[in-house]
Amino acid sequence: MASGLPYNGRMEKIIREILSRITPEGTLDPRDVEGILAARNKLEGAPVRRFAKKHIVPYYLKVKANDPELWNSWKVTPQQEAALFASCRMKPRRTSSGVATITVITKPWACSGNCLFCPNDVRMPKSYLSNEPACQRAERNFFDPYLQVASRLKALVDMGHETGKIELIVLGGTFCDYPESYQVWFIEQLFEALNDEGQRDAKAQARRKLYHDAGIENDPGRLAENASRLQDMIDCGQLTYNQAASRLYRQSGAWQQAERWQTADMGALFEQHARNEHARHRVVGLVVETRPDTVNPASLRTIRQLGCTKVQMGIQSIDAQVLTKNRRAATDSLEPANRQIEAAKQAIDLARLFGFKIHTHFMVNLLGSTPQSDKRDYRRFMTETEYQPDEVKIYPCSLVAGTGLQAAFEKGEWIPYSEGQLIDVLAADVAATPEFTRISRMIRDISAQDILAGNKKGNLRQLVDDHLVRTGQTVREIRSREINTDQADIDKLQLEDLPYRTLHTDEHFLQWVTPARKIAGFLRLSLPDQDYVRAHPELAVSPGQAMIREVHVYGRVASIGNGAEQANAQHAGLGKKLIEHACKMARMQGFKQINVISSVGTREYYRKQGFADAGPPCCDSPCWSWSNAPT
Repeated sequence: MASGLPYNGRMEKIIREILSRITPEGTLDPRDVEGILAARNKLEGAPVRRFAKKHIVPYYLKVKANDPELWNSWKVTPQQEAALFASCRMKPRRTSSGVATITVITKPWACSGNCLFCPNDVRMPKSYLSNEPACQRAERNFFDPYLQVASRLKALVDMGHETGKIELIVLGGTFCDYPESYQVWFIEQLFEALNDEGQRDAKAQARRKLYHDAGIENDPGRLAENASRLQDMIDCGQLTYNQAASRLYRQSGAWQQAERWQTADMGALFEQHARNEHARHRVVGLVVETRPDTVNPASLRTIRQLGCTKVQMGIQSIDAQVLTKNRRAATDSLEPANRQIEAAKQAIDLARLFGFKIHTHFMVNLLGSTPQSDKRDYRRFMTETEYQPDEVKIYPCSLVAGTGLQAAFEKGEWIPYSEGQLIDVLAADVAATPEFTRISRMIRDISAQDILAGNKKGNLRQLVDDHLVRTGQTVREIRSREINTDQADIDKLQLEDLPYRTLHTDEHFLQWVTPARKIAGFLRLSLPDQDYVRAHPELAVSPGQAMIREVHVYGRVASIGNGAEQANAQHAGLGKKLIEHACKMARMQGFKQINVISSVGTREYYRKQGFADAGPPCCDSPCWSWSNAPT
C-alpha cells in the first residue's frame, strides 16, 4: 500500500490538483505545476525544496505500482499521464532526440595505448576519472553491467522520462582490448537488465550480495584509500597504469572470483536479443568505444554479433607530428605516426562498409598543435574522403595530474589556449562541420578540481554558440538543427538528399527539414563500390547490396506500442518514407538488395517494412542484418 510513501496525504493532494489542471486535449502548462508546489510549500511553511517537481513522478509511479485502489480512484487517462510526465519531466533534453541514453563503464583493464594526455586513474578504465558522473555510478555498482542499467533506468523513470527506446553506450577506453568472453558477458547482461521487467530489483539485490560476499568494495572512500599507494606510484613514474591496474584487479583474489562468473557465450546473448525484440525497454542503439588500431574485419564481426550499431573511435588528430609528440601509438613504444593515421583511415572505411555509424573523438590544443593547425586539420577531417564521420566529439586537451603531459607543461612546452583562442578554434570547427555530421559533445565530464590547466567551464558549448551568433557564422551540424521537443509541421517538411563521396562508398544523407532548416529525421544510405566489394569477401556486404546505416526520426521519446505520447514526428511515417526513398535510389543505381544494420529493438519495425532476417556472407551468426530487394 502507499501508506509508507513520502508525504503520502499531501503528495496525493498535489497529484489530484495537477490532474485537475490538465485540459481535455491532454495539455498541462509546467508553470501550473510550479504554482501548485509553491502554494503547497507556502501553506505548510515547508522548506523551499520540500515539495519539488522531482518528487512528483516517483510518488505517482509508487502509487501506481503499490496502491492500485488509490491509483484507480484518480481515474488517470493515458493522455493525462502523458501530460503529467511531460510537465514534471526533469532535464527534458535527455530524451528530446527521441531516445533515452544509458551510459555504462567497463571494469578497469590494461590498455595497449600510452597517450601523453590520457588520465591514469587506477580506479577506472584508462582515460577515465573516478569523479566523472558515469564513473561514479559504475564504481558504486561494481562496474557490473546489470546493476548499472538497473540503477540508471530507475533514475530516468523517476525523472519522468519514457524509456521504451534505449541507446546503450559502453565506455571504458578500448572495448576490443577485453577478453571476448567478457565482452559477450557484459553486453548480455545489459540486455538481461532491460528485459527483466518485474524481476530487476530482486536480481539486482542478489547481484550486489554476490560482489559483497566475494569481498569486492564499492565505497568510494575506502576504494580511494585502497588505491592511494598505487596511484602515487603511477603519478611519480614508479609504475605504469597497466602494472598498477593488474595489481589492483587482475591479481586480486576477489576480482579473480568475479572473473569466473563474468563470462558468457553467444548463445546466451542471442537469447537475450530475442527477448528484447518485444521487451518494454528495447535497445534501438548500442555503442562501443575502441581505438582505430583495434578495428579489423574480425573485431567488427564480433561487435556486430553483440548487437552493436555504432562505433566510437578516438582519432584525436590527423597531424603526424602532433600524434608523435603525444605518444598516440598502438603500443607503449612509439611507432610511426603515419601508421596511426592509416589505421584511422582504415578503421573508418571498414566500419562504414560494415554498416556501422561512425562516432569519432577529435581534440584541440594537443601538445604540438596551434590554433591555426587545429582549424586546418579539423576542416580536413570533415571534408577528405578518408574521414567524414557521422558524429564527432570535439574537446580541448586539459592537464590532469599524473599524465605524461604534466612534464611538458612544467617545461613550458605545452601551454593551454586562452579562453578566447579556444572559443575561436571550436567555433571555426563547428562552422566547418557539414550537415550530415552531429557534434555530440564539446567537453569531457572531468570535474574542475581534477583539471590543473586548461578549460574548466562546463558551459563551453554555450560560449561557443554565443560566439557563433555574434560573429554571424552559419551552423549546419545536426545537433544544432534537431527539432527536439518542438512539434514538426509535417505538411511543411521537405525531403532533401545530400550526397558525398567517401573512400569506397557513395553516401546519401536523406533528411526531412523544416523551412527554417531544422531537422525532423534522417537516413544514411551507403552505396559501396562494387569492384571493391568483390575483391574483399570478408566485408559484411555482398556485390549488389546497398546499406542503410541509420534511420532516425526526432521528437519526444514515445514508448513502443504506447499511444500516450505519439503525437509527434516519430509517428508520422517519416521513417518509412525515408526507407522507401532510399530503396528507390538504390534500385536506380543498379543495386539488387539493401542491408540494414538493425538494432535488436528495431528488428520488428524493419520486418513490418518488408525486410527479412538475413545473416551477412562473412559470419554465421543468426539474423543480425536485414535485407530487402528494393522494389
